[in-house]
Amino acid sequence: MSALRGPGTFSIVACDDAREFWGVAVATKPMSVGGIVPWAHWRVGALATQADANYGYGARGIAALRRGRSAEEVVALLTRSDAGRERRQLGVVDRRGRAAAWTGGECHAWAGHQLGEGYACQGNLLSGDRIVPAMARAFERSRGVLSRRLWEALRAGAREGGDRRGTESAALLVVHRERWFDPAWPDRWVDLRVDQHRQPVRELGRLQRLDEANTRRFLAERARRARGRKR
Repeated sequence: MSALRGPGTFSIVACDDAREFWGVAVATKPMSVGGIVPWAHWRVGALATQADANYGYGARGIAALRRGRSAEEVVALLTRSDAGRERRQLGVVDRRGRAAAWTGGECHAWAGHQLGEGYACQGNLLSGDRIVPAMARAFERSRGVLSRRLWEALRAGAREGGDRRGTESAALLVVHRERWFDPAWPDRWVDLRVDQHRQPVRELGRLQRLDEANTRRFLAERARRARGRKR
């Protein structure tokens, strides 16, 4: 199933160094990128399906990661049976932080990917070949929570030109669970989306900072209450 028409997307999938958080950050021209490209599950992995996006890669990829398949195995599994694979792009990080990616030969130039420790950056229909390496450098050099590091990578890609048609949509997904989470709660630690915005990556950064501050206050208050109960 192809979902995202008018390909042209840059994204990063990654986990943190302690492998407690997994996530995806993505930006593009078309609307609703957050409902198509990013997929993640806590202690399982994360993936981004883009270019002529095969939406089925999402659920199938997460299921394979849950069964213990490596990122490389998942990329091979999803692409080898797909007649449209040369038009697809895919990035995957597994539960152990191993990364793999696929850029089909028919993806619109500039298209490519770059792998590193715990991350994969990928993009297609980009304004040049500097974007993906800039994202990788930004992620490697950044510090702090995973959502901030993912956004830093996305910002670096946008600064280098991003989608050559312009960028109007961006999304950020991070999954995590604390020990005290109610079993009925989802693992979506951060789930932010911006659509039809003149500067979606900048707006996503504003939301990320607000979310990070609110989360910090929430965790501090919970810790305070826990100390109070122990007295």
